[in-house]
Amino acid sequence: MINTPCVIFAGGKSSRMGEDKALLPFSSYTTLTEFQYRRLKKIFKNVYISCKESSKFNFDAPFIEDIKTDSSYAPTAGFVSLFQTLQAQRVFVLSVDSPFVSKKEIELLFDADLEQNDATVAKTAFGIQPMCGIYHRSLKATFETMLSNNTHKLSFALKSSNTSFVYFDDEKPFLNLNHPHEYQEALSLV
Repeated sequence: MINTPCVIFAGGKSSRMGEDKALLPFSSYTTLTEFQYRRLKKIFKNVYISCKESSKFNFDAPFIEDIKTDSSYAPTAGFVSLFQTLQAQRVFVLSVDSPFVSKKEIELLFDADLEQNDATVAKTAFGIQPMCGIYHRSLKATFETMLSNNTHKLSFALKSSNTSFVYFDDEKPFLNLNHPHEYQEALSLV
């Protein structure tokens, strides 16, 4: 079991999906969020769910509700909230809509993570995967500043900090369920 906390980000807008993807049924679970929570609990000692409002979920888990902001769907609010809530020096984050990132990819990220890093993030030929990586507490002030300046691109934080990128040849684990056809494809793979 990995002692570093894992935080599942499940507070996005889901505009391309047309409905809240965090609440879509997946595998044998009533929601994609519960599917992610249950499978990641087999890898991490502590798993949390970052969200706007925990009352929308119908299962028990430790939730971290995002601080209220004008940019209510920005992941920066989730990062500020998680660093205010958790005292860990680093956290592993994964978007709720990435159900195929496995223990293998997670372990490779941890193997590459160094104490002097601010972040260690997955990268594929398609680009960086900012919602699959390890973020250190050293970025807390950066996220707070970004939030107060209404700057929400995670690439800004990654480019302006000591970030290591771990390259993965295989795109399949990083399949994001952003559109209905991607969700249907993912259902056929589980």
